[in-house]
Amino acid sequence: MSDPGLLILVAIADEPKHGYAMLNEIESITGARPGPGTLYGAIARLENLGLIEPIESEDRRTPYRLTSAGRQHLVGTLRAMEKLARVGTRKLATS
Repeated sequence: MSDPGLLILVAIADEPKHGYAMLNEIESITGARPGPGTLYGAIARLENLGLIEPIESEDRRTPYRLTSAGRQHLVGTLRAMEKLARVGTRKLATS
């Protein structure tokens, strides 16, 4: 799982997070830490697509949360991944 956009959506699915917290969450999920350029480029793309939005913060860090469209997109993507995993596992079992 290496798509930065998907990893960000998963990282903030339970609660809003700022960039550094997203990096830590992604690293805990995948064991790899994306670079800041990769992270912030993906954040900009997700925001432009309306899948995430910034929220007000008391400090200089900007937390992001899923939008309704982002939640729907994430659910659909994860369901498709589950289906792919089932099919792949079944095919491996028959080979």
